[in-house]
Amino acid sequence: MVDIPRSLEAGYRRFRRGRYADERALYAKLATGQSPRLAVLACADSRVDPAMIFDAAPGELFVVRNVANLVPDFEADGGFHGTSAGIEFAVRHLGVEDLVILGHGSCGGIKACIHHDTSGISAGPFIDHWVELASAACATVRADAPDLAGTALERAVELASIRCSLERLEAFPFIKDALARGTLRLHGAWFAIASGEMLWLDRATNAFRSIDRLDLANGLDAAYV
Repeated sequence: MVDIPRSLEAGYRRFRRGRYADERALYAKLATGQSPRLAVLACADSRVDPAMIFDAAPGELFVVRNVANLVPDFEADGGFHGTSAGIEFAVRHLGVEDLVILGHGSCGGIKACIHHDTSGISAGPFIDHWVELASAACATVRADAPDLAGTALERAVELASIRCSLERLEAFPFIKDALARGTLRLHGAWFAIASGEMLWLDRATNAFRSIDRLDLANGLDAAYV
């Protein structure tokens, strides 16, 4: 007897009868290779699925996920660097044209960083070490707005961490090369789980703007967030 969780088996059967059957020709084409033009680095959080949020078709997004959607420092030390490998594959081998760092509200990884940095509370040795990547963002927010607390502090650090991850990305040599050639664009975005709102980072001003109040194609006025 094969032990498969019931919800996974039921979901797979619905998928085979539904979307897979409806898009059989597309899946047959994808079996020969992938050529996504977009890559997303997202959190591993079960509530934030990039393909669902962006209503993407199979093969449209190359997705890398980790705790708190963090970009590590560029290191060529021969260690195991899963996130860096995923980014490298997307940029160097798939030639994606756009790479999005997608953060979100109520991020457990960001909360772990804040609690560890402010109170010394440990979420575990692996998590503590990993979320140190957001410590600089946390320190910046606390220095700029020392009175922030609770969800306001968490949201500010979530946004600041996206900016820090973009800065780290630009230190990767193959990212630098792609940016210099004009073959790659970097983006920052943040998704609110409760409201469905998405904020997009305006790289010219370093401010996040609400897509719900923004028409990017036509350049309509929008409020800064």
